[in-house]
Amino acid sequence: MEQPHYLNIPNLKITIFQAYLFWENIDKNLQNLALRLSMGIKEKTDLIILPEMFSTGFSMNAEALAEETDGKTMQWMSQIAHKYECVITGSIIIKEDGHYFNRLIWMLPDGSYSYYNKRHLFGLGDEDKNYTAGLDKVIVELKGWKIRLSICYDLRFPVWLRNKDEEYDILLLIASWPDKRSSHWNALIPARAIENQSYVIGVNRVGHDGKEVYHSGHSQCIDPMGKTVYYKPEDEDLYTFSIHYEELVKTRRSFPFLRDADKFEII
Repeated sequence: MEQPHYLNIPNLKITIFQAYLFWENIDKNLQNLALRLSMGIKEKTDLIILPEMFSTGFSMNAEALAEETDGKTMQWMSQIAHKYECVITGSIIIKEDGHYFNRLIWMLPDGSYSYYNKRHLFGLGDEDKNYTAGLDKVIVELKGWKIRLSICYDLRFPVWLRNKDEEYDILLLIASWPDKRSSHWNALIPARAIENQSYVIGVNRVGHDGKEVYHSGHSQCIDPMGKTVYYKPEDEDLYTFSIHYEELVKTRRSFPFLRDADKFEII
């Protein structure tokens, strides 16, 4: 008898880097991140996750900081992915066809990549005046796991992130989320996990940015039942943990809520 496909899907080993970022200093950030990774990664991992705009901080100075798709940060990501033989992901400022994007890069060890342009631009911070919104949802695959890509402010829009027909197993969210709204972050991430019956991994930064906005981290991984797998407030942290596909299957079989969901979606 053929085994169910999910029995062939391995555990996924994930490395979260809740990093301190140097304001609008690409070279310093790339050097520091590479150094910290070399000191902190002690075991084989499948995925390294960096925060939103990890090379610059969450800056509206798009014209001065934007890079082309063959720029130094993309090259750095390719080198890191190759060095650790894993996927590395995080968002950077990209200029393309006269537009600026807050673009999440999903970089593979062979230098190929997928990307997601942030859909919901943060109007309170004038992101919508400096960047172009993405139109497409993006789901990537890693060792049989289906992963939905998202960035920061997207977290507040559950219809955009809804898990229609179990199309993803992990909702991945990178962020530059300020401390003064950390209670929202800590409420919404478990809510997205429970309502979508998926793992949710949220990776934030720490420290003050160039506008003296303080970020207190609270990076976390929440399982499909709403239980905490990983959680770290305040301090910079580089941490590796595993998540288990059988837990996902068990939850969805025991509580088949997704099949009763309303059949609508944003197009």
